[in-house]
Amino acid sequence: MDLNHIFLFLAVVSPLLVLARAWRPGGPYRGWRLAALVVLAITGIGWILFRAAAGYIGGGAWFALLFLPAIGLRKMTEFAAQGDYKSARKLGVALQILHPSRNDREFFAPPPVEHEIARQDRRRHFQHAPAVLIFILLNAVAFLFEISFGDWTDPEILHRIGALEPYSVVVQGQYWRLFTALFLHGGFAHLLFNLFALYVLGPPLERSIGGVRFAVCYLISGLASSAGVVALTVIGLVHVAQLVGASGCIMGIVGAWAGFLLRHRHAPHAKQRLGNVLMIVSIQTAFDLSTPQVSMAAHLCGLIAGFFLGLILAPRAVAGVDDPGRD
Repeated sequence: MDLNHIFLFLAVVSPLLVLARAWRPGGPYRGWRLAALVVLAITGIGWILFRAAAGYIGGGAWFALLFLPAIGLRKMTEFAAQGDYKSARKLGVALQILHPSRNDREFFAPPPVEHEIARQDRRRHFQHAPAVLIFILLNAVAFLFEISFGDWTDPEILHRIGALEPYSVVVQGQYWRLFTALFLHGGFAHLLFNLFALYVLGPPLERSIGGVRFAVCYLISGLASSAGVVALTVIGLVHVAQLVGASGCIMGIVGAWAGFLLRHRHAPHAKQRLGNVLMIVSIQTAFDLSTPQVSMAAHLCGLIAGFFLGLILAPRAVAGVDDPGRD
């Protein structure tokens, strides 16, 4: 997985999303608009002058001007909610170097009451989500197993330990590859991105539909993703020699969120959160189209399978709906 390309994509899409949210009449979000434009400008200059490292340059600007201030503003709100105004004031002064508008804190920082709820939720992040924790540990252990064999990017090693290969599945009957490939990854960055997505999206869905349903959704979506890639390869629509990764499972979770929220669309904030899911799908689709190394077919098959599973497995009645992008 090309980190330079990933950071380049992030340095372009993230500021555009910030601008889409912050571009309103008036000046409350002036600092965020300015920071987003600066990140885009630095990324553009990097692309013109140092194309081979443009992603790292833009990613560094994104990290310094957008990511760190967003985390800092949330931390400042946390200090204020705890009554530690001295620490909140010091952090606020530091943040105003990049974002001089005092009202910018409203852009990312939640109100004190919501923050207290969010703080309590973070403490129980895995308390009612054991399936997510198990899948994270299984993927981590599988990656350590890969490392023990040597170069985890070597196609021969990946073949030996269970990578998905349509030819081996169809001709040699090695159907177990449909499953084993879901726990293998093509590098640490590949693993890290998938586990982060599982950490963010998984627990609220598991608390909403239950651990057993979540595990079924995760595994069936992954198997449907693998089977879909094999079928599309056989009929000639895609050409895949070897594939690894839990991305089909992750997109299945996204699809399950869409199906779950669509079924409970009359619940509070369900339509707004469904819009968040559609944004995730749009961003992932744009990334797939711009990244030849990524299997868009695997992602779409997992997404579609997860969507129907979300419709089928969702409980008939729920007291509330967690946010797929917030826990």
